[in-house]
Amino acid sequence: MQLARKGISSRPAVAVAIGAVALAAGWAASVLLPNYLVYLATTAIVATISLLGLGIVTGTAGMIVLCQLTFAAVGAWVVSWLSQIGATGGLVLWVLCGGIVAGLAGVVIGLPALRLRGVNLAVVTLGFAAAADLTLGKTQFPGAVNGAKIQRPDLFLTDRSYFFLTVVVLVAVALGVFFLQKSRWGSGWRSVAFSERGTASAGSSVRVAKLTAFAASSAIAGIAGGLIAGQVSTAFPSGFSTLQSLALYVLSIVVGAHLVEMALIGGILWVLIPELLKRWGVPQDWALVVFGAMGIQALTSGSNLGQDIRNALLSRKRRKSGQLALRVPSLPKDALQALSPAPVDGKVLLKVENLTVEFGQIKALQNVNMTLREGTIVGLIGPNGAGKSTFVDAVSGFLPQHSGEVWLGEDRLGDLPPHHRARSGLRRTFQQDRVPPSLTVYEYMKFISRGQASQEDINDVLDFFGCPDPEVRIANVDVGTRRILEVAANIAARPRLLILDEPAAGLSHEEHVDFGQRLREVPKRYQTAILLIEHDLDLVRSVCQFITVLDFGEVLASDVQEKVLADPRVLAAYMGEKELI
Repeated sequence: MQLARKGISSRPAVAVAIGAVALAAGWAASVLLPNYLVYLATTAIVATISLLGLGIVTGTAGMIVLCQLTFAAVGAWVVSWLSQIGATGGLVLWVLCGGIVAGLAGVVIGLPALRLRGVNLAVVTLGFAAAADLTLGKTQFPGAVNGAKIQRPDLFLTDRSYFFLTVVVLVAVALGVFFLQKSRWGSGWRSVAFSERGTASAGSSVRVAKLTAFAASSAIAGIAGGLIAGQVSTAFPSGFSTLQSLALYVLSIVVGAHLVEMALIGGILWVLIPELLKRWGVPQDWALVVFGAMGIQALTSGSNLGQDIRNALLSRKRRKSGQLALRVPSLPKDALQALSPAPVDGKVLLKVENLTVEFGQIKALQNVNMTLREGTIVGLIGPNGAGKSTFVDAVSGFLPQHSGEVWLGEDRLGDLPPHHRARSGLRRTFQQDRVPPSLTVYEYMKFISRGQASQEDINDVLDFFGCPDPEVRIANVDVGTRRILEVAANIAARPRLLILDEPAAGLSHEEHVDFGQRLREVPKRYQTAILLIEHDLDLVRSVCQFITVLDFGEVLASDVQEKVLADPRVLAAYMGEKELI
């Protein structure tokens, strides 16, 4: 039964149209605003550009980076140096060069920070900002000592024309950020912010995701720094201090700078608050205190000003209340066939030999052997603490410290990291929620399938599992639906083997039954074998052809379903649960 699916909206066309309107508004402002307001507006636009870059690495990728204006200083230094030596190309080209150099600097800083997160990453980036601040204070920018001016292009000599140039750059950067966030890179940034393990299991490199976020963010900061240098004609270290980097980070949290339109609000506040303090006779340095107070409020309340404003602007738009749940249609009666016999002549797909995992003196797994053939569904069961999760982590590459061998078809997996195993055709799901709520269903399906699934393929899998429409944001669906969506997305990737770690958690009994019916069809319909780890023995009994039982890290039984569930040792391991038979 096919469900009617909504098409993907033409958001790119809307974004381009908004950009054209912004250019027209910028030209009008450059003509109508008084001179002083034009200068302030230029500062606000440049701050907005820097916030857009910071929104990538903090809001989207979820990393605490406290050196954004240091990367801006790199861009300003490059522009000042190119101007000092009289390089060809002019200011616009120099600004682009500054952005490239700042992007490379971001990669250099990002490399040693890849293993860090949270406060540790914040300390490293803050240390880099402080060191750069001291270095610039001693060396100064090229041309600053002798008062050399940075030459603007003839077309942008006046402050009004230069303001329009910054608007053009802002529109270009905003569109670039928009399309990056909608790309696989953007999905990777959001995924790594929510779950690094979930990102790796989808075949994406966590290192690449973090480095691209660093590079894009710092490159945009470098562009902003180059524009600052062109605005003030001579760059000075005081414009790129560590305290200002901290204030900019706090402001990005306050407004939610990962939302493109909210970065503009942040840029306005960056100029407006100090200007108001100045008019009230208060030293402008107190703006840093105001930003700090706003940041504390945002962090303690769990919301941000930008999101609140966005919600207010969209208050007239009708919104669906509550969360979307599964809408699984019944399968046709001819699809509800009895559990078919296992294809004994199928090729061996997964072969695990003598898998042993030790944590100190504790052996979580000891000489575990398992074989899974193509076209089959194998259940892996056992009491709590039997070693099931350890087994899955070892096979999928998240626990490389083990002995024994794991083969996928003819390929020995050896020390392959999780994302390479996923690309080889071994996918897995998790007990915990690893589905990024900031993505839409379509974006998540595309990301998990590594862009290989077509719109038709995605709709087919969504229909088969009764998932919400592609345009629905995952934050608006319930936990049970997210679990099924995770399964559907991985199947859309057409892996050779999919390991499901308690995928039915959070589902009602009726949903369990419907889900089991669909799992039975997966090997034939999508050519994907399944290894199912599940506590719901009714689901295991209705779906799995073979069952392997773990107990205290060892294989207790492994055979066809009927023999395993009748084995007295299995009954004893389950503390005499006679309902197994």
